[in-house]
Formats: sequence, structure tokens, C-alpha cells
Amino acid sequence: MTLDRRAVLTAALAGFLTLPLPRRAFAAGEVARVDDLIARMTIEEKAGQMTCLADSFRPYNPPNPQVGIQNEKDLAAEIRKGRVGCLFNGIGVAGARRAQDIALRQSRLGIPLLFAGDVIHGLKTIFPVTLAESASFDPALAERTARAMAVEATAAGLHLTFAPMVDVARDQRWGRVVEGAGEDVTLGSLFAAARVRGFQGRDLRRDDSLLACPKHFAAYGAVAGGLEYGSVDISEETLRETHLPPFGSAFAAGALTTMAAFSEINGIPATADRDLLTDLLRGEMKFRGFVFSDYTADEELVAHGFAEDERDATRLAILAGVDMSMQSGLYIRHIPDLVKSGAVPMETVDVAVRRILYVKTAIGLFENPYRSLNEEAEKARIFTSAHRALAREAATRSIVLLQNSGVLPLDPARGQTIALIGPFAEDRMNVYGPWAFYGDKGKGVDIATGLRAAMPDPARLLIAPGSGILTPIDGGVAKAVETAKAADIVILALGESQDMSGEAQSRTAIEIPVVQQALADAVAATGKPVIVLLRHGRALALHDGVANAQAILATWFLGSESGHAIADIIFGKKNPSAKLPVSFPWESGQEPFFYDRKSTGRPVIDNRTEYRSRYATTDNSARYPFGHGLSYSEFALEGLKLSDTALRWDRAIEITARLTNKGARKGSEVVQLYIRDRVASRTRPIRELKRIQRVTLAPGESKTLRFSLSRADLQFVGAGSRIIAEPGAFDLWVGQSSVGGLKGTFTLYAEG
Repeated sequence: MTLDRRAVLTAALAGFLTLPLPRRAFAAGEVARVDDLIARMTIEEKAGQMTCLADSFRPYNPPNPQVGIQNEKDLAAEIRKGRVGCLFNGIGVAGARRAQDIALRQSRLGIPLLFAGDVIHGLKTIFPVTLAESASFDPALAERTARAMAVEATAAGLHLTFAPMVDVARDQRWGRVVEGAGEDVTLGSLFAAARVRGFQGRDLRRDDSLLACPKHFAAYGAVAGGLEYGSVDISEETLRETHLPPFGSAFAAGALTTMAAFSEINGIPATADRDLLTDLLRGEMKFRGFVFSDYTADEELVAHGFAEDERDATRLAILAGVDMSMQSGLYIRHIPDLVKSGAVPMETVDVAVRRILYVKTAIGLFENPYRSLNEEAEKARIFTSAHRALAREAATRSIVLLQNSGVLPLDPARGQTIALIGPFAEDRMNVYGPWAFYGDKGKGVDIATGLRAAMPDPARLLIAPGSGILTPIDGGVAKAVETAKAADIVILALGESQDMSGEAQSRTAIEIPVVQQALADAVAATGKPVIVLLRHGRALALHDGVANAQAILATWFLGSESGHAIADIIFGKKNPSAKLPVSFPWESGQEPFFYDRKSTGRPVIDNRTEYRSRYATTDNSARYPFGHGLSYSEFALEGLKLSDTALRWDRAIEITARLTNKGARKGSEVVQLYIRDRVASRTRPIRELKRIQRVTLAPGESKTLRFSLSRADLQFVGAGSRIIAEPGAFDLWVGQSSVGGLKGTFTLYAEG
């Protein structure tokens, strides 16, 4: 299937995305109810609807600083006073019903609470981390897993998830790369829309519909140096062309909430940026939902040096367009006085409250305040066999075969003795990945368990950890070397722990930890064939005994079914088909590195390197480029044809190429179409992904692939933030990664 979202992307760039205005979407009685509530509410109750607090009725100790109310009694008192509109990060129907009972029966106006949570890649059934799943290059898979997450989350008493994260991430030192779809705008936009559709389903009022909240608006993935909570300093063109399209795609798919970024953009913190949250988001992009602050981000305007104190921070955030304050409590403490003093107009508060009440109306919360609070559903819909089967499928389709000298797949019938070495060999604590704190510890399948289940004689699996994740084990390397020598083949399970990726986990060196590298080098010296299983939440710079292994698999954090999925690939039950959503550099110091970079005035051409755009110690290239991924099948592309070398202004050209499976196994390949604008009024990237097509072929089977390009695909952000396409020559490639491929050219001709 060819994935074509050029209309969405073009609209996102142009700022003309539209959603139905809430008043058009609701019945007259629903509009009247919201109007009546707002007319009756005190300013304290309005500020309460704009306040989101951690759920003390059913705490789950998520990874956030413990601030504000932390007990059920005090939180209940606030709900009775109408001073809370949303609770977050607790799960469980019983606790949610207690809280909702108080809101409905004991508060003056009986406005139902909204229950939210961080369901990023699973509730109890944990799916691969978002970055891993994006390696499938299959948005339909992401839509299916998001739907399963929604079914579980709503069964556990949630109405909204703070996902998907749609930040384009181009510096692998940033820990939150793991939460998004990687470095590419087109891929990120496709997955953003798919995940929103999956979470929300076709009917927002169904009890298994989970509101999506794309985050972090905007450009959080561009923090300088990959430093968490850092500053963003980018051009208007880069903001609009690189970082806004995935949000536009998510909003077009129906997302009704979003979250402001922690970071500042060009000197103004996003939480206080009216140009960003009102003029651009609401004005140009026509977003009609409501905006959350991130966790205490409004309060942090003081630390930014942008607000004088908490009262001033509250004023700046509400005037900028932040509708709901998360956890700081600033809105309930300061909005009443700010309105009384005239510093914040009542009309501004009413608009924010109206947005929140309309979203509650959209999900049917007034008609059915106990929706998604069904104890029978809680028992029946969580951690089901169907969800676990989907988790296994998603995990196998997320594993990228980076290199293979022919050692893979292993044949379990051969009876080989396998040495499984490394700190992750039997580890269950790091199979889920970051932001999976609802998952039950110990229920994830580790690598050893998965391999044994697939082996006719599990006794032929020899295990030695060799080292800890960051610290040595006394005698561990010697024991690992002894184990390797006793085996026919070695599998090295190396990489990052789950707390080395995610929020606040920026790293200066994106490499295998020193003790694990030493282990790998020692095992490699035995001369035994080595297969490396990387566990990671970002691209890594690989060296020596790891980089030179006979086979390397990027296995990320794969979730509940990790071990089984890895075994499926290792033993050839499944044929790998994933592709890299991030570029693997040669060295950490190349970061930020991404495939669609600019050529500069002195590119490396014909291996000429003197006085060229390169590092003195390495090429300005990737070890494994974006879009790279091998298979146990051999796929060949040939016969590139263009329907015309002239692309007329309001026409399209068709591109075809023939893909053949020349291997002995059925397999899937992701074929990618890239373009380059040779000459433009703004320098353009060396390549830009425009189309992807996943094809499954039997051995010896061929298929002609068809793509279409129009002027809309060639547009970019020009002077004055205008969306333009310019006549001239373009290169295109149809290939299996962002490097190489079949090359063609065409020319865009001016209108008329």
C-alpha cells in the first residue's frame, strides 16, 4: 500500500488545517448547557475546571517530581469545592468512581472530572516503545496498537492519554527520542495521525475511545545539544517546515487536546508564548481543542527568568493560551485575583473553560459521567491474549536487521549450542522501556525465556551475564569468555537500561557503556560467530567488538513479548522487515545528525575530503542510514520509469519501479521515494522522503510499484513563511534506504 499524505502535510505547512468549530459539532441543548454552566460558575469554579492534579484516589507513582496535593482526603476536599477539572496518572475503576461520585454529588455544579494518564506505549500490555514501532514504517500497525492501548486504558478508568509525542527528534543525545517517530517529518506525520486515530477510534463517545494529546507544542525535539528542558533557537522556516507538520497531521486526524512544550523557542517559553499558542495554533492551524501545560511548566516560567513570581507566571500562561494547568496549582491560586484586578479578562477565562467543557461534551461525559468506569470491562479488557499476540507481532516488526554476514537466521533443528551473554540475557526489568510504569514488573518475557521456548533442546542455551549494565561483575568477563568458547555461536545482549532513555536522560555519549564494550571485545576475541542484540531507545554509535559482529539487530525496548519476538527473528520464524527511523552515526560527536541535511557549499564529492564539509576523524555520513534495514530475503529494484520528465504546475507524474524477491523466503520490503530540489531560493536538503510503500513478496515474485508526485510535494517554506514551489530541476530516488537507489530526474514547469 502506498502511503500518501501530501495534502495533510501541505496543509500543515500552510497553516490551513481546520477542524469543525465546537458549536457546529454539538446539539443546541449541549451548547446551551455549557453556556448555562459558565454563567453560573464562580471564578474559583472556573479556575478549578482549568486545573489538573495528580490522582491521589488511585496513585501509581509516575516518574514526576512529587509536588502539590499527595493524599486523597485533601484532593477530595478540592473536588467538593469545584476546584479540580481533571485528575491524571492514576488507574483503576474503583478509585475513579469515588472521585467522580464526589464531583457529581458533592460539588455545587456537579461537573464530571476528566481522567487522564501517560499511556505512551501500553497500559498493562506493553507494546514496543514508539521509536521502535516507527521502525515498522507501517502507520496501520501503530493505529492497531494505539487502539489496543485505548481499550485497556479506558477499561482502567481513563478518558485521555498524553500521547502521541510527535516531536521530530534529530539529536540522539536527547533522551526523549524514544517517545517519538524519529528524525523524519513525513514519517512522523503519518504516525502522528495513525496514533490519534487508533487512540480515539471512530466515535469519541464510545467508552473505549481515548482522547489523544499530541505533544509537545512545539519544537521540543530541537532542544540545543539534546539537553532535556533546554532552549530551542531555530528559524521560523525550520519551525514550520520540520516541527509543525506532525502536529497538523494529528489535529487533522481529530486530536482535541495538545500540550505546550517545556522549552523556550527563540527566547520565549512555549507556556507563555501567545504567538505560538494563540496566533499560530488557534489562528493559523485552526485548532479548536484545549491546551495543557506540561507538568508544573507554568510555575517554571519563574525559573526561566520570564515571570516575576507565580502570580505573574499564571497571568502569562493564561493570556498565552494555556487552558489547563498541570499539577502546579497556580491557576486555582491566582486566577481569581488576576481577574478581580483586571490583569486577566474574564472573557479569556471563559474561553478556556468553554474549550474544556466542549471536550468533555464531545466524549459524552455529561450524559454518561461514569463512561469508562465499568468494573466488568476492567476485568475483561486488560492484558488479554489478543493484545499480547498483537504486542508480539508489533515487536517482531520493530526489529531492524542492521548487518548480517549470513549467520542469521539460526536453524533450531541444527542443535547448535548458543551462548547468551550480556546484562540483558535474563533481565526482565528493562524489557518495557521508559514510560511504562503501569505495566506489571516481571510479566515481560526476557530474551532467555524466549529463546528457550523456541529451542528443541533448551539445555543448549548457556548463559553468562558477563557484566552489569554500568558496573563490572567480579570474574564476569572471564566466565563469559569461557561460556563463549563452549558454544557454537554467541548472542550478545547489550545496550541501555530503560532508565537511560526517556525524560531527563540526555547523554553526551550515545555509546554502549564501557563495561559492556569491554565484555563484547573480549567475547569477540574468542573468534566465535557473534550476534549482537542491541537494547536501546535511540540511535547508537557502535565500536569494535560490537560494530564488527557477524550480525547486529536493533531490538530497542520491545515490551511485554520481547523475548518471544526476538526468538521469532533469531530462528527465522519471522523475516525482519523494519527500517531505521533514525540515523546511526559513526561517532557521538556527529550529533545532531539526520539524513535530510544540507549539502553546504563544500560537500564531499568523489571522495575528495580536503577542505570539505566533514569531521577530521570521520565521514559526514551514517554508519546505518535512515531507512536502512536488511531482510533474510534479497530484494532487488529495477526498471525505474517516469510517466513524464516534465511536471506541469497542476498535474502529476507517475513513477514506477519493479521490486523482485530474489531470496528463498517470503518477505516484506519498504520501498522509499525521495526527492531533491536542485536549485531553490532557500537551500534544500540533500534528500527528502515523500512516499513509502510496504510490499510483501513470495520467493521469486515481482511487483510493479507505483508512486505519484505533484507540485504539492515540492513545496517548502520560503521568505515570509510563505508556502511555495519553484520551477526547476528535481532529482528523485526510489530505494531501500535514504542512501542509493534508482535515480531519475524531472522538471517542474511554471504555471501557464
